[in-house]
Amino acid sequence: MSSTRRHLGAVAAAVMALSLMAACGSDDDEPAADGGNGQGSEDGGGEDEAVTISVSNLPPATESATREAFLARVEEFEQANPNITIEPNEFEWDVTTFAAQLAGGTLPTTFEVPFTYAQSMIERGQLADITAEVEELPYADAFNPSVIEVAQDESGSIFAVPTAAYGMGLHYNRAMFEQAGLDPDQPPTSWAEVREASDAIAEATGQAGFIQMSQNNTGGWILTTLTYALGGRMEEGSGDDVTATLNNDGTRQALELLRQMRWEDDSMGDNFLFDWGTINQAFAAGQAGMYIGGSDVYNSLVTENSIDPANYGLTVLPLEGDDAGVLGGGTIVGVQPDASEAERDAAVKWIDFFYMSKLTQQDAAIADAEALVATDAPLGTPALPIFGAEQLAESDAWVADLVNVPLQQMMPFKESILDQPLVPEPPVGAQELYAELDAVVQAVLTDENADIDALLETANNNVSAMVEAG
Repeated sequence: MSSTRRHLGAVAAAVMALSLMAACGSDDDEPAADGGNGQGSEDGGGEDEAVTISVSNLPPATESATREAFLARVEEFEQANPNITIEPNEFEWDVTTFAAQLAGGTLPTTFEVPFTYAQSMIERGQLADITAEVEELPYADAFNPSVIEVAQDESGSIFAVPTAAYGMGLHYNRAMFEQAGLDPDQPPTSWAEVREASDAIAEATGQAGFIQMSQNNTGGWILTTLTYALGGRMEEGSGDDVTATLNNDGTRQALELLRQMRWEDDSMGDNFLFDWGTINQAFAAGQAGMYIGGSDVYNSLVTENSIDPANYGLTVLPLEGDDAGVLGGGTIVGVQPDASEAERDAAVKWIDFFYMSKLTQQDAAIADAEALVATDAPLGTPALPIFGAEQLAESDAWVADLVNVPLQQMMPFKESILDQPLVPEPPVGAQELYAELDAVVQAVLTDENADIDALLETANNNVSAMVEAG
């Protein structure tokens, strides 16, 4: 689960900067074989088969600067690859419309979707096998195994390219910690401490100490996150042999924790219908001390919710119990399953050029960073490595002097997240599973006498039927 919405001004500036960098490049620029330029062989793309592909995320006409910048990148790509014509498309992933667009066959040749959808789309034949094309990239063997496996089937074939990854973390308000007599430099390291901190914050500030998403599939998403952190799994198995296990001990413990904070401690406030957008608003407004979300959410808190950076803190989730891990998420770029060989080749060249250059090339990374900083967009928010930890450290070093986020306040997360086991989202029908669990979370938060075991039994039966139906 993820929000793919970008800060449009920052994207426009970044695209312009990358275009300018390419236009000013000398004959000493790295060859396309080094990745990121999307160019063909030295023989020139003009000798290859002419091909046209459509690509997603063209900004709307109402965002003229961003749109023009995107189109400039398209022109740059076409100049480098004269046999490829790009048709930009305004498709942008939206949970409320994606299923209909997918079923209707209206998606562009390349399109962005959250990690959540990868496995179900692979199993249903809704993504092209681009193994051969990806293996031609110079960094094909460098992907973080925990990240690339999201886009692979059981045989290791590749069906998409991961372009961004995050781990779930605990976001907290440093000012509210101080008001409650807590040390913001020593955030909770156990769920018992999370509960204690929530109670102390609520008592000292009159605001919610901890808040929880509960609707539009986000309740199930965060409950799954809690379950993983407590050693449970919502589904077991893979491929055609998957069993729903929503009624596991980890989920029971997670719901019991919520019940205790809600009904025994009264430390969760009085709003129990948050989703991703509204919970960010509440947190940025100082209406809550802590909540769980993706590690990249600080970017949205700044660009969309005007959070005071001085109040922000980020740490890893406490992991307790055998097999505990952190739920990972992110964005992949896939290709339509009916794409021809020439279209697949062109699509992967576009992905390499448009998405991956700032991850694999120092000049592109610096140009992107300078553009973000020029528009006051956040730079330096911790993320999981698309490639290895060593490469992440190297790319961080490229732009270290430009970082404009309160990185020291995020170090409890950054220093520990690579040591936490990364667990992918449920392999079958993750969004449907999350939707089923929304009702469970809402019931526990709104009904003091909610029967957790009965709620989970019903949810598990419903998801089991969905899994069995394929």
